[in-house]
Amino acid sequence: MAKASAYHILVKTKEEALKLKQQLDKGANFQKLAKQYSTCPSKKKGGDLGEFQRGDMVKAFDDVVFKKSLYEVHGPVKTKFGYHLIKTVYRS
Repeated sequence: MAKASAYHILVKTKEEALKLKQQLDKGANFQKLAKQYSTCPSKKKGGDLGEFQRGDMVKAFDDVVFKKSLYEVHGPVKTKFGYHLIKTVYRS
């Protein structure tokens, strides 16, 4: 089974996600922004979701984690939870 580890920032609006993405593109610290703005409980760990398997997350999230390039911030990705900025740190 494919496994991965990712960080994310979850916000309510696409606009907010785009603003955060601009900050990240300019070199802002992902974990600090996650702690400050994310609405997910993972914000306590800087957005760290730990290791999970393909299928553990909703499809739109999974597609980014298992198909897009590592170490880059992808998004905003819309799910039923809101808008995610996703950074995958490894996958097998």
